[in-house]
Amino acid sequence: MKFRTVLRLFLLPACWLALSANAPAADLTGVWASDGSQCSKMFVRKGSSVVFAKNSDVYGSGFIIEGRKIRGPSARCDIKTTKEDGALVHFLASCATDIMLSNVQLSLRVIDQNKVARIFPGVSDMEMSFERCSLK
Repeated sequence: MKFRTVLRLFLLPACWLALSANAPAADLTGVWASDGSQCSKMFVRKGSSVVFAKNSDVYGSGFIIEGRKIRGPSARCDIKTTKEDGALVHFLASCATDIMLSNVQLSLRVIDQNKVARIFPGVSDMEMSFERCSLK
């Protein structure tokens, strides 16, 4: 067998596997609320963007994921690393509030494409569920 044939048979599939392993299995981009029935009270459209509504925290907790950014009502985070472990997605993010900068670890358990649970590693039985909002 020629070297090129061996290269095609073994190296190319290995490259495809390596590339697909880095692709996120779960698409978490979107607007997420702790109570999906409150989405319209927590988030509003501002031009082509979605932002938190005034007093959104009265109706629950939520966050917005756009690409490598996560926004909460009082913090903006840049995702530095992402690691998937089955249904778990772990993030390390650099976050800024009005008064400080910090690195934050965030872990989500993907339940389905429209529901996740924030888990707190090291604290068993503690989690917060979030539903994907569909804003019109």
